[in-house]
Amino acid sequence: MATVASNGIELDYEITGSKDGAPLLCFHGLGAQRTDWHPSFLADLAAAGFQVITFDNRDQGGSTWFTEAGVPDLMALLLGTAEVEVPYLISDMANDGAGLLDALGIDAAHIFGVSMGGMIAQQFAIDHPARMLSLTSIMSTPTPAVGSPRSDAAEALLVPAPTDRAGMIDASVATSRIIASPGFPFDEPSIRELAGIHFDRGNNPEGTMRQLAAISVSPDRRPGLASVTVPTLVVHGIDDPLVTLPGGEATAEAIPGSTLWTIPGMGHDLPAAVRPELIARVASLAGL
Repeated sequence: MATVASNGIELDYEITGSKDGAPLLCFHGLGAQRTDWHPSFLADLAAAGFQVITFDNRDQGGSTWFTEAGVPDLMALLLGTAEVEVPYLISDMANDGAGLLDALGIDAAHIFGVSMGGMIAQQFAIDHPARMLSLTSIMSTPTPAVGSPRSDAAEALLVPAPTDRAGMIDASVATSRIIASPGFPFDEPSIRELAGIHFDRGNNPEGTMRQLAAISVSPDRRPGLASVTVPTLVVHGIDDPLVTLPGGEATAEAIPGSTLWTIPGMGHDLPAAVRPELIARVASLAGL
């Protein structure tokens, strides 16, 4: 683990696997840190031949926080009742990833993103096409206007986060149950363990709200995605309550030649039983 300067901020990152492996830059989702990837998933990606690059998105964990920007008025933003200034957009977060590759001396990488990370990965493909070897976009959407969340999932995002460790862990489990995959086992012990690590490293609920604001105001990526030419895999759970299936369908439709893999019983997470085939598909996409 280390910290580097990227795009005018500091990013906390880690590499799993050999530096001789195919570089795989991973963008995580809303409010997530690099430690929210399951360790066995990263190890299996590395075993498949990848140099797995994970990092804390801006406003989370060990990366730069934008505390001075305050908390955006999300209700006014969503309802359009007032102009709301946001400190950054999804494009800025994509540029963070490009800056990380610069710092690591990597010209181009396979790009992998889940949820908000899928949105960032899509924007990376638009803004940095020469640095892209393949694209994997999982449980994501090119615009919040498509794939709207189920009401209970949307409400879970806006519930004020507890400030104590035990409360935060319990809240993480509760939210995870709402968005979990109904067709697969719910791994509460793992969720609790990773939530505890998340809290101890630097829990930043206000940063999560700023990230949510960035999602809300960033432009529709569908026009830009029409120019993507790299091999692309779009993955979506049929039972995803947070970014519903039309989001994945719209992503695949926007990218010429992309492959859409829909998974029955999968919600807004990556069940252990899904990971082996997902890794095989990503490795095939990368020619490994």
